Amino acid sequence: MAMDFFNVRVGCLSADTVLPFDLYVQIQDRQVHYLRSGDKLKPDRFEKFVNSDRFYIPNEQRQSFKDFISRRLDDENLHFKNKAEILRESSLSLVEEIYENPDVGKALEDSKKIIHEFVKFMEQEPEGMDHLISLSNHDFYTYNHSLDVGVYALGLGRLIGFSATELEELGRGALFHDVGKRWVDVDIICKKGALDEVEWAQMKKHPEFGLQILNEYNVSEAIKACCFEHHESFLGNGYPQELPGKDIHPMARIIAISDTYDAMTTQRSYNQPMTPKDAIEFMTTKLKDRYDPEYLRVLREVMFQL
Repeated sequence: MAMDFFNVRVGCLSADTVLPFDLYVQIQDRQVHYLRSGDKLKPDRFEKFVNSDRFYIPNEQRQSFKDFISRRLDDENLHFKNKAEILRESSLSLVEEIYENPDVGKALEDSKKIIHEFVKFMEQEPEGMDHLISLSNHDFYTYNHSLDVGVYALGLGRLIGFSATELEELGRGALFHDVGKRWVDVDIICKKGALDEVEWAQMKKHPEFGLQILNEYNVSEAIKACCFEHHESFLGNGYPQELPGKDIHPMARIIAISDTYDAMTTQRSYNQPMTPKDAIEFMTTKLKDRYDPEYLRVLREVMFQL
């Protein structure tokens, strides 16, 4: 019987740490056993993989991996920068899985643990948030983008004064704000270049598609709003409802700002990314009327503490 695997990024592991799961590497189109559960990655062997993408772990050992990450994040002797890197790298693998998983209900449930770990990290390591934000790799894939939007949104929400419970809702809303892209033609999603009018018309439907998807599950109104309203504009000329600013859900306002900032600072095939400074300057001058002015001010504080 063929074995099923999930992938983990190399950066969430470390050398000379006992690993309670087996590691496999992919050679051509098959997984090859590399390290047995209970063994350590020796420093010289680990260094060979630092610039690689990922390892593979048998699906049956998924819980062992999650428990391992939780123990690492709870280690009081581990520097907050190392914790931030482990949290981000392990979460990217899980978010990728969320977007690849056809079972949206399971993905929604799994997202609770991811965001809970981020909120806990913010509470336990408040000085680590700046480092966590700095780890964005500005490479645009749906799951990278969704996680980065989540990190920026959590930073904004924390400074605005959201409670831990509200932050967990906000974070999950960020992870699923683009879930409607599941129903957009993959050729449009992956197109290298600007969309034509027909393609753009379909892309603009992703908030509506997302709401239809989320309506099938027991999801809060806040999470639905993050999905359905994150392309609304304070000017009232956004989509899909052309809501005026005061009618846009506060969490959707945060997602809108975080989404735009990440898009502007991200490398894509058809445009060069702006620097964080230039993106903030552009948003607070050329685009300022599109966003909640108070939240836009906080964005500057999150990114540059101006």
